Amino acid sequence: MSKKSKKRKSWQEKLEDSKGLPVVEKITDKMSKRWGTGTVVIPAPKEVDEIMKKIPKGKLITINGIREILAQKHGATIGCPITTGIFAWIAANAAEEAIEEGKKDITPYWRTLKTGGFINEKYPGGVEAQKKILEKEGHKVIQKGKRFFVSNFEKNLVKL
Repeated sequence: MSKKSKKRKSWQEKLEDSKGLPVVEKITDKMSKRWGTGTVVIPAPKEVDEIMKKIPKGKLITINGIREILAQKHGATIGCPITTGIFAWIAANAAEEAIEEGKKDITPYWRTLKTGGFINEKYPGGVEAQKKILEKEGHKVIQKGKRFFVSNFEKNLVKL
């Protein structure tokens, strides 16, 4: 029997693996229908995590807010919506993994919301766990259909 079974990377290892990123690329014709013209920055996972880490208690940011910061930092027209969302999810799971290891200084991923102030149901613990933390930090969480969002989230968006 072969011993090729590779140990899966931890979330923290995935966060550290930049895979040659960030890169700024020209928006292709295919993507310009969705994103417009110009350039797109595909960030490194760690860059997304670093922005999420800066959000203080009582404040919030959206994925689009992170994308704007990344675009500005790299002189691009936009930040990639796909990779930014995926890397925020990796950062959230890496933070949860760090908590399980007893670490205290973790990324407050629950402060990163989706467009419209919605809680990301794919983050660790799902909506319920994040709702509890956000309410403890002074935010009002409201249910809208099957989704949950932070009421008046715009008032608490951080300016980095």
